[in-house]
Amino acid sequence: MGEVEWLNIFVIIVVAFVGWQAISHFNFVKHLLIGRPMKSEALRSNRTLLLWWIALPVLSADLYSSVAYGPESGMTELVQLGPGAKWLILPLTAATVVLLVILISSYIMGVIAYPNGGGAYAIAKNNFRQPWVAVTASSALLIDYVLTVAVSVSAAIASIASAYPAVSPYRTTLALICILALVIINMRGVADAASLLAWPTFLFMASMLALIFFGFADEMRHGFVQAATPAFGTVPKDLTVLLILKAFSSTCSALTGIETISNSVPIFREPKQKNAIKTYVALGIIEGVTLLGYAYHLYVRGISVNPNNTMLSQLAGVTFGHGWVYQLIIWSTFAVLILAANSTFNGFSQLAAIVASDGYLPRKLAQRGDRLSYSNGILMVAALASLLVAIFHSRTNSLIPLYAIGVFVSFTIAQVGLVRRWNRVKGRHWRAYRAINGIGAVVTAVVALIFAVTKFTGGAWMIIVILPLFVHFSLTISRHYQEVAGQLHIDLVKDRPVAHKVTSIVLISGIQRVVNNTLSFAKSLDTHVIAVYVGFDDASIEKVRKRWQEWGSPCELIVLKSQYRSLLAPIASFIRKLEAEKGKEDYIHILLPQFIMKKGWHNLLHNQSALILRTWLVLHKDVVVTTVPFHLKK
Repeated sequence: MGEVEWLNIFVIIVVAFVGWQAISHFNFVKHLLIGRPMKSEALRSNRTLLLWWIALPVLSADLYSSVAYGPESGMTELVQLGPGAKWLILPLTAATVVLLVILISSYIMGVIAYPNGGGAYAIAKNNFRQPWVAVTASSALLIDYVLTVAVSVSAAIASIASAYPAVSPYRTTLALICILALVIINMRGVADAASLLAWPTFLFMASMLALIFFGFADEMRHGFVQAATPAFGTVPKDLTVLLILKAFSSTCSALTGIETISNSVPIFREPKQKNAIKTYVALGIIEGVTLLGYAYHLYVRGISVNPNNTMLSQLAGVTFGHGWVYQLIIWSTFAVLILAANSTFNGFSQLAAIVASDGYLPRKLAQRGDRLSYSNGILMVAALASLLVAIFHSRTNSLIPLYAIGVFVSFTIAQVGLVRRWNRVKGRHWRAYRAINGIGAVVTAVVALIFAVTKFTGGAWMIIVILPLFVHFSLTISRHYQEVAGQLHIDLVKDRPVAHKVTSIVLISGIQRVVNNTLSFAKSLDTHVIAVYVGFDDASIEKVRKRWQEWGSPCELIVLKSQYRSLLAPIASFIRKLEAEKGKEDYIHILLPQFIMKKGWHNLLHNQSALILRTWLVLHKDVVVTTVPFHLKK
């Protein structure tokens, strides 16, 4: 074998050894990576209220980071038209900014209406009687959160691959490693350190604004129309309305995450509403200026779509060269895109916990982990996002067609819900508020429809299929919880615990110390005790009977013969016979002796018949099953 083969074998051995050690010392590894458990009281003491200017970068990371790939996604749809379509980046981006203004105005109304946090799910639950509406809003957002992680991480790796082409073949692997790192960070609770996480977004904002400023300074010296600037207003031969709408819908991916501030009003310092609105206004101005300035310089410099070099990387290289400023822009882009994915981990787990608390998702998602984060939600979004990254090979442009449909569906539901609220509660300026949200509802519904139509064949059909299935799944979970609650409900006046006759059955495989331990426990319960032995041949049966008599017959012994070497069949038959003889309200108590190994690997040397029996009995019989452990010392 060659050197590479030996290296691969060595890596496999090392990975296997490390994996085994991690399993064998699970608690140590868990504490090393995640940290030691925190008391529930720390949840209240660690909660901080944010100044609006700190909340701006923290809550806008998802929205602002999409500047790095939104305009490029739109132009990717038009690349087939050739250089004559480059000027279309200007009207596409301008239309996106108009939509941004409409959405921010609409969500400011949401802040006014819901000062305690008015996400689409909360708004829909409060304003629609039919639960499927609220569930549709939450499902759309949860799906979009998963896609946001996949797209943000893929875009982050793409930005690095643009500067360092050598890493391009490893994009998928690096993206998966980043997602794993985000899992560890969020499980540790580092995502709550808002003051630290604000700075990468500040750095990216400063980098983008500097890129725009120096771009204008350069154009003032060399002209606003340069040799590479494409002609403005020429209509490419193959340009169609459908293609324009498709490009517009891709550009609108730059607007995802706009609902985050509305969801997070409670974490602002007083006055909460005023500070949240101030944050929305500041974000709208910065986002709008950045989008328009960035798109304008891409047009002036005639930047083209290159699958191996992002448009941002190309523009930064043309403006600053490939020195330290270029590196700063590339790495700040990487950092803010990773931070956007990081904030989405929190968004998914928080929303999933709220929906699970209402009974529309598994309740495990509402349980906090050792570090007070919703660890099950974090693991779920990581697993689903990793699956998408692996399937689409971490290609941002392949993921974009699936992206943003869900978020615009939730936008529409939220805006319609707010319109219904203003109609119901009236109040000061309610007609103006209703008009703003009404316009927002119409616009977001149209954009969602454009997404569905133009992106259908590119992959959007998957979301259109998955979303109703997810809603149906959530409603089915709710019905299950309601049915279980109905069956578990008792009448506190009529239903009282009463004593019944109990028959204890000790399943033995021979006469050993572990059986002695189990029989001692059974006889201590003051019940009718029966020992049951299943033999496969006459010799083993006769041997057990003889030893039982020598032992003094501590209780009644029932011997069952299994001609097919099965434990389950004769035991199930015996239990059925016992059920027919006993009273309807009496109990059958099965006791399973089990010796516990001192070392984990010793379990591989013994069969797990007790575990198999316990699982089968619990699933198939109305009996009480108790495992009586006996710990081996060596």
